[in-house]
Amino acid sequence: MGDQGARPAIGKSMGKSMGRVLSIDGPGEVTLVEDKLAEVPDGGFRVETRHSGISAGTELTYVKGDNPYLTSTWDPALGLFREGTPSVAYPVRGIGYMQVGRVVETRTRAVREGSTVAMAYGHRTGYVADPLQDRFVELPDDLDALLGIYVAHMGPICANGLLHAAADLHGPNVRRLGDGVHGRRVVVMGAGVVGLLTASFAIAYGAAEVVVVDETPDRLAVAAALGANVLAADDDPAVELKRRWRHGPNDRGADVVFQCRGQARALALALKLLRPQGTAVDLAFYTKGADEVRLGEEFHHNGLSLRCAQIGRVPRGLAHAWDRERLSHETIGLLRQRGDLLRRHVITDVAGFAEAPRLLAELASRRRHAVQAVLSHHVEDEGG
Repeated sequence: MGDQGARPAIGKSMGKSMGRVLSIDGPGEVTLVEDKLAEVPDGGFRVETRHSGISAGTELTYVKGDNPYLTSTWDPALGLFREGTPSVAYPVRGIGYMQVGRVVETRTRAVREGSTVAMAYGHRTGYVADPLQDRFVELPDDLDALLGIYVAHMGPICANGLLHAAADLHGPNVRRLGDGVHGRRVVVMGAGVVGLLTASFAIAYGAAEVVVVDETPDRLAVAAALGANVLAADDDPAVELKRRWRHGPNDRGADVVFQCRGQARALALALKLLRPQGTAVDLAFYTKGADEVRLGEEFHHNGLSLRCAQIGRVPRGLAHAWDRERLSHETIGLLRQRGDLLRRHVITDVAGFAEAPRLLAELASRRRHAVQAVLSHHVEDEGG
């Protein structure tokens, strides 16, 4: 961290007061606009973005126009969406939660100039941060900075899914993140980024078997390359796995299913895959509801459980021991162990920042398909 007794040098910021930020001006309308950066205050620091990962889930709901914040009021006190003035209106700026930046100016001892940090400040070319308000994770030198897009938020999202599985089995007595998957038969529904990272966590923590179920052959091929077994969603995987996974008389199926695809039919299938009294840990976002889910069949007759695992909350009773910092640490451990595979097979599209409007519009309209798309300023600097 350098000389802790010396006052941090104030970096030069000439010509750096203006940047660019992604702006969603309406459904299907994505632009880049100028973004004036504030002066670095005493105690703050400034980063220049190196990489910015695109979430094909949450972010694209704003491009598509189907995010509930756009049509209703979120009442945080009641925990309800209600009729009224939408909580979010166009233009929407600052979305995105997978940023990696280089510290180019610092006026705090909390972070040194030249370090690489993972943050969640949206798709923009630079950002001025306050360590008392903005969360950041300094990346170790041995970690590929491109993989750092997962450290601040996306990796903890998936790690929190495993934490919910561990709490389902052990209550507040969770010791290791893998306590809910170690030695157990695990299904991951969906081979998007959330599903692939979740499957990678389960493999790394010693699941007896991990099966990824998806409808897209190309994505199943990625899951297989990461070391998971795979089944196509239209090949009746419930019958296949329940014939294969026996726990005892009339007790067949997955110990736990991680539901990582925001489609009602995926949730319906997840319930079918479970053994009696099994648990589905749900990390998906259902913008169109879940009309295909039937609670009078397997859910009722097999006594199943459904747990929502969103990153805003860890399981009850674990917040003191399993904060976001620890989940980021677990993510760094996963990236150190399996980063080469993830870099080779999951990050499929890397584009310059100038291409962001076209890239997001094409992803939202399904004219382009990517597993993980990343905006990289190295590409832009090189004219790529």
